Amino acid sequence: MRRRALVVVPALAIALAVPTTAQAARGFSYGVSAAEVTSSSAILWAHATSAGRYVARIARDGRFRHVLATATPSARPTSDNTMQVTVRGLNPATRFFYRFEGTGGKRSDIGTFRTAPAPNANATIRFGWSGDADAQRARGQSQPFYNSLGDRNFAVYGAMARENNNFNLNFGDTIYSDSEVGATFVNGVYQGFAPALTVAQKWAKYRQNLALANLQRLRMSAGIYNHWDDHEFINDFGRFETLVGQNDAGQQIQVPGSQVYGPGVTAFRNYNPVTFTPSNGIYRSFRWGKNLEVFLLDERSFRSAKAGSPTIHACDNPQSGAPDLAPTAPPEVRSAFALIVPSLAQPVSQACLNAINDPTRTMLGRSQLAKFKAAIKRSTATFKVIMNEVPIQQFFALPYDRWEGYAAERANLLTYLKNNVKNTIFLTTDDHANLVNDARFATFPSQGGPSNSGITDVTTGPVATMTLSREFDSAVNRPGAGSLVDGLFFQHQPAGDTPPGPGMKCSVINTFSYGEVTVTSRRLTVQLKDQNRRPIVEEEASHPACPPIVLNKR
Repeated sequence: MRRRALVVVPALAIALAVPTTAQAARGFSYGVSAAEVTSSSAILWAHATSAGRYVARIARDGRFRHVLATATPSARPTSDNTMQVTVRGLNPATRFFYRFEGTGGKRSDIGTFRTAPAPNANATIRFGWSGDADAQRARGQSQPFYNSLGDRNFAVYGAMARENNNFNLNFGDTIYSDSEVGATFVNGVYQGFAPALTVAQKWAKYRQNLALANLQRLRMSAGIYNHWDDHEFINDFGRFETLVGQNDAGQQIQVPGSQVYGPGVTAFRNYNPVTFTPSNGIYRSFRWGKNLEVFLLDERSFRSAKAGSPTIHACDNPQSGAPDLAPTAPPEVRSAFALIVPSLAQPVSQACLNAINDPTRTMLGRSQLAKFKAAIKRSTATFKVIMNEVPIQQFFALPYDRWEGYAAERANLLTYLKNNVKNTIFLTTDDHANLVNDARFATFPSQGGPSNSGITDVTTGPVATMTLSREFDSAVNRPGAGSLVDGLFFQHQPAGDTPPGPGMKCSVINTFSYGEVTVTSRRLTVQLKDQNRRPIVEEEASHPACPPIVLNKR
């Protein structure tokens, strides 16, 4: 991938002007984007409808009367006619406008972004995050499948764009290489459309999602940080294991993670500007003034194979033949839910528990873990936000792909953060639900809990895919199972309720949603919202709206 640095001309004193009407794009498609924004730089992105040489322009005004810099990138078929240019030397805390142009009157949409404040600036910062978005159409349909479930064409992204944030994060499952649309859930594996495994197939998935205007609006309205999770590769992806899926003929296929990784990285980087190196993956951090530093963990590039991998079988339940649904739940919880899931009456093998607790297994890899620990400890930002691909809180159902499935490293990291770092919070996607709780060391009294780390994990989403409630229904082939798990488990306290549960501070598991964050010098506040920008409420109205999550400076 080639990037050309913009040569920035001296800054001019220019009045900020916003265009009154949008210029219709000609010769370009899928909008534009400014990513990896710092206090002095950004990566600008566009997609041309044909190969050739183009011009990128950046200005302080939306009418481009005073252009600050230009560059001449090329759109090439080898990158699906996408282009990226890096601009440096920008002033901090400043709004910029940009567009791409070609011969014959070709002109892209206009994008805008604000640079981060200087590291010593005491600025209030607002940002939003969500993830898990699938624009796949069901067979024979013309509209995205999730419209039928109330999504309204990635409405969450449109709501985030209207927040007028300093920046946003499109955090994981930015495409679905193996779509759940029209699929069935068999032995722990979604079986439906054949997965997109090649670079060209994954390009088509990115184009499919970017064809929806709300995603374009999000990317054009502010700087964005893009991050992958598993479905940019294949479900529950691990680079060092073999994944299981199904082709269009209904035949089960086994896909080595090592073969999926390269095409997944290439296609992601073509459509989502991101800082990547083979040694770090996409682990990185960004400083937004005195009050905020954001750390983005790469939880796919270096992880060990899952204990519940469908090709390893260490945790297969003897009754179902599939990975046990809750291997780390205590007996009192398993027996309570055995009426819904009969296989929970079966004992969990010691080999499964040993694999989950194996101290040699890693989520981040030794190098990334060490770099992250050192970086967050030395950070002088008041609040440290850890962007987390998979939840680190405990909720026991299918833990293999989450931090719970890497128990030793999870405990190691939480202990380090508790003892060395103040004012930290995890913000997460992936589980298609809104789940808020302390990232406990242990939850149930029979397992030594509740034992809190004092660090909150806030999980949100999805934008548009199967919600966690619907996934529970499908997994056990019982409508309403998700609501039962929510009301009789997630909302129950570890001690005093029957059956006991994790005592979620918020659990809303059947709503398209995002998180909105405000950071000041004294306080970090998270409000979880639905696609109408309202505080989220469970569809069944079984409990009130989730209150704001507040982290006061210590």
